[in-house]
Amino acid sequence: MEALLYEKRSDRKVECALCSHRCVIPTGHRGICGVRENRDGILHTLVYGRLIAGHIDPIEKKPLFHFLPGSLSYSIATVGCNFRCRFCQNADIAQMPADHGGRIRGEATDAGAVLAAAVRGGCRSIAYTYTEPTVFFEFALDTARLAHAQGIRNLFVTNGYMTREALEMIAPVLDAANVDLKAFNRKYYREVCGAKLERVQETLRSMKALGVFVEVTTLVVPGLNDDPAELKALAEFLVQDLGPDTPWHISRFHPTYRLTDRPPTPIKTLQSAREIGRLAGLKHVYTGNAPGDEGENTFCPSCGETLIERLGFRVGEVRLKDGRCAKCGTAIEGVWPS
Repeated sequence: MEALLYEKRSDRKVECALCSHRCVIPTGHRGICGVRENRDGILHTLVYGRLIAGHIDPIEKKPLFHFLPGSLSYSIATVGCNFRCRFCQNADIAQMPADHGGRIRGEATDAGAVLAAAVRGGCRSIAYTYTEPTVFFEFALDTARLAHAQGIRNLFVTNGYMTREALEMIAPVLDAANVDLKAFNRKYYREVCGAKLERVQETLRSMKALGVFVEVTTLVVPGLNDDPAELKALAEFLVQDLGPDTPWHISRFHPTYRLTDRPPTPIKTLQSAREIGRLAGLKHVYTGNAPGDEGENTFCPSCGETLIERLGFRVGEVRLKDGRCAKCGTAIEGVWPS
């Protein structure tokens, strides 16, 4: 299938405008994502409707804590990714083309079948997740438009490296996103992820401006991005550019894929990072991959009341009334069940 968002260049080359790598691809070759191929001057997506995963998840798994808590989300992915994160938790599918000679697998389906599965499963949303949804943009867009027309919400769990052109195309049907802001230093992005920090910052600002509800996740890796000064700078960026109501998830690292030379993140590090975020002015800072920690819960920033209790992906009592703290009436940013 011919891809969206590219320009033809001389000598049958094409320039892909889907993500911020903006790959210039000679004929017979693929972009960094491994799933967009130049065939005689025409860019093709190789993963349209070829799902490698389709599961019903609690929305808390994304994680999204301020968007329809306690609901289910039908979650889909194809193979491929435009990052090369050394700690990739889903490398078997995200890095399949890169690690296995361009291999692409997945079961053929269509947007209608995805929507039907979501409805059948009692899901209030469809999440484009597990790998990087930008690389299966055409299928995500078609599915999102169909879901939007039926009142099903659409969510991206993304590295935030899409171009402004791509974001503007999908924003009218994209309700929410959890964006990985993986660190707040250029060297980390360059050496660990193969990308540029500034491009992700631009996407976050653009999402906010376009009305997409945003939550942010940072995986804290010991010795790489756990410096308190860096975490403080990241939190201050969120406050200043996205707003103090932006939920920030600080997630625990576990050794995996090509980053196995360091231990899991100490719980104390997560707790310290949470406090750094709160002192910087963020109202809702969460600890992730640490079941049972107090940082899983949502608290009222005004009176301190526990508003949503969580244990892992399970949601307990919700003490919100019409999006406000049931005790003091403070409005809590989010999209809440009606």
